[in-house]
Amino acid sequence: MKTATAWFGRTHQGLRERAIRWITRRQRPEGRQLTLDRRCIYILPTRQGYTFAMVLVVMLLGAINYSNSMAFMLTFLLAALGANAMWHTHRNLLGLRITRQPATPVFAGQTAQFTYTVDNPSRVSRRGLLLEAPEQSPIEFAVNAREHTPVTLNLRARRRGVLRPGRLRLHTRYPLGLFRAWSWLNFDESVLVYPQPIPVEQTLSGDGEDTEPQTTRNRAGEEFTGVRAYAPGDSPRRLDWKALARTGDMYTKEFHELQGGQTWLDWEGLPAADMETRLSMLCHLVLEAHRKKLRFGLRMPGVEIEPATGERHRQRCLEQLACFALPAGESP
Repeated sequence: MKTATAWFGRTHQGLRERAIRWITRRQRPEGRQLTLDRRCIYILPTRQGYTFAMVLVVMLLGAINYSNSMAFMLTFLLAALGANAMWHTHRNLLGLRITRQPATPVFAGQTAQFTYTVDNPSRVSRRGLLLEAPEQSPIEFAVNAREHTPVTLNLRARRRGVLRPGRLRLHTRYPLGLFRAWSWLNFDESVLVYPQPIPVEQTLSGDGEDTEPQTTRNRAGEEFTGVRAYAPGDSPRRLDWKALARTGDMYTKEFHELQGGQTWLDWEGLPAADMETRLSMLCHLVLEAHRKKLRFGLRMPGVEIEPATGERHRQRCLEQLACFALPAGESP
């Protein structure tokens, strides 16, 4: 019995996906913004709507059978009410402008947030809106006239790689629940999921073979340390022109940068056998090295990132860990 139920569920889901792909075959993935027009809004009666229609048919047959004017009037009045409800339901989505916001990378096991700004340029408030991701509970919201509302979807990042929210559905049953209007939102967006850090016993203070002692040296760096008297041969770009204008004497600006102990984070030196555990250990080491402001490089099969420091270097290493050995279809 369970096998038959599962087969029926898979078949139903497969047919549903095929139908959605056929209906939305002309809708290309949007870059950043999407405006809902009549071509991408669909509407059908709900279960209550079908029941309402059947009641109207019965009332109409009764009015014809008994030639009752009051029954005719009531039937046509309710039919007009239903037609107006259909128009209002469709208008509740028409003209909405949805803009996706940049998503922030997360680590495996955390929750990724995809934020969308829903803008209502009309003079009519939109109520009873629901935004729904696959296998997620819908989020209900409303947008006042000529205002916008941010809506955030929280998706669990179960494994490293690239997380895509997939095809979203924005739908509504407002105002009477007799009809349901919806539109598919298909944005070309994704977020990187870094490996889940796993602590590993490895010294990063500069005592290993692949490390260099921590030093401070003068050079053209990012940190300004002061000025000194000008010496022949100093670069004109380092002259303190304000001091020259103020005192008449020439001074040269000095800079230095603090370099942490240089170390290599090596794939081969990790006490693990499987790939995912090694990536998680390297992720932990990258975070630790960055926290200690060390100059560190990354060595993996087919990948070597030269030692450096800074936030961009940290991100570059984490991106390599997130995308390492991913199948072609799952690459960013």
